[in-house]
Amino acid sequence: MNEEIKFFRNAKKTRNLLFYASAISTLLVIMLLYGIGTFDGVFKIKLSIVSGAILLIMLVLIFKMLASIKDKSPLIQIDSNGFSGRTTPVAKAFGRIEWQDVTDVQLNKVGGDTLVAVTIDNIAKYDGRASKFLWKMAYDEQNSKLNIMYSASEIEINADELYKLFLEHWKK
Repeated sequence: MNEEIKFFRNAKKTRNLLFYASAISTLLVIMLLYGIGTFDGVFKIKLSIVSGAILLIMLVLIFKMLASIKDKSPLIQIDSNGFSGRTTPVAKAFGRIEWQDVTDVQLNKVGGDTLVAVTIDNIAKYDGRASKFLWKMAYDEQNSKLNIMYSASEIEINADELYKLFLEHWKK
């Protein structure tokens, strides 16, 4: 009954994410070169600033992903008492969550990714675990609950299977 499920990084999915991020970064480099006037000699300040800023963010994310590839620890751990995950910054910041504090589990489509959204009721217990910025991302003021998302984009299974596992363990 005290089985523990661990999900590790899927190398193929990670390579695909790196490929897409690199392709987008290449397009941003072309936009930046065009914006600074490399091709036509006309400096376009708005295009240069926007493409440069987005390119900088993409490069930071790519290098963080490259640095984390060597990490062999599990990205999501689920057991009968609780769960933890490192697939999103908010999930990583909050750390281990206990099943008794969970009030709802849903599957949400956000952008191009499907995420497992876990709603937590006992917010006092998790206060101080995350920075103010991440707390604001997770805190739902209307319901006074925390919404923490878990992604399956880098692990061995898809979002539907992860959602079913969360439901199974939550119901126990």
